[in-house]
Amino acid sequence: MKNILSALFVLITTMAYSQIDYQQKIEIGYIQYKYNTEQVDPGPNWKGYNLHGENGIDLNVINGLLFKKKIFAGIGAGYLNFEGINGFSIFTDLQYSPFKTKLTLFLNLKIGYNHIWNQYKNGTGSTLINPGLGLDYRLTEKINIYLQSGYLMTQQSLLIPIRMGFRF
Repeated sequence: MKNILSALFVLITTMAYSQIDYQQKIEIGYIQYKYNTEQVDPGPNWKGYNLHGENGIDLNVINGLLFKKKIFAGIGAGYLNFEGINGFSIFTDLQYSPFKTKLTLFLNLKIGYNHIWNQYKNGTGSTLINPGLGLDYRLTEKINIYLQSGYLMTQQSLLIPIRMGFRF
């Protein structure tokens, strides 16, 4: 009985492991400012919107798990630069690819927090929400290249990110 349970445990572990892969992503993106999502009634200490017309770039590194080659779930960290306003972000990254073809569409969602050092003392922090749609091309069994866009709501602003990335 002990041998059967041991063999069953090895079989289940092997099957589960074959369905889940550890993967990393590296992304670089251009973030185009669109408009402020909040209207502020200026008070005496108001120094302006957190972002007001600044386009930006970001560089993200994401570590996660790929389930059945369709669902990626990871945690990421990124560097932000909005025309000289530096910052960072931390976020969860979820991606769903409905097809296992060489070239496929995917849905993506990033939810997290970012902080920029703008005109306010110690900067400003904000929630980030970034749903998107992308096109993924499988270069090899383990390496993908992708292009994605969507919208990004953060720092009282609506922005349009365009990102290129590698998943390996």
